[in-house]
Amino acid sequence: MYSNPSNEEIEKILKEAKTIAVVGLSDKSDRTSYQVSKVMQDAGYKIIPINPTVDKVLGEKAYPSLLDIEDDIKIDIIDVFRRSELLPEVAKEAVQTNAGVFWAQQGLYNEEAYDILKKENKTVIMDLCIKVAHSVLVKK
Repeated sequence: MYSNPSNEEIEKILKEAKTIAVVGLSDKSDRTSYQVSKVMQDAGYKIIPINPTVDKVLGEKAYPSLLDIEDDIKIDIIDVFRRSELLPEVAKEAVQTNAGVFWAQQGLYNEEAYDILKKENKTVIMDLCIKVAHSVLVKK
């Protein structure tokens, strides 16, 4: 049965993380994925856009998929802006990366994706906005 880590664990993840790969990051400034990623970038995180239809977002090189990111790039968090039914597909890619945390944005949840990730000892956070969690849990 799925449950998010404690607020203390989420705070620790956010404080230790440096790089966030954002699956489904749009280059359109009116989209939630763009707005959330911009706030996280402004907070000091390196953003890696994952979107096969764009070349750059927020000044960063975009990759078609998680598996296209060079192996020497350390990913701390994979933040996902894709529909819930697509999460298992993203989870299968995520377990092939060096990322320790899989984060599905607010409104997104999938038990199958959770099972795939937990089998590989990944930390899973679902149905929670990373920007909101950061603003509440990470005190400047």
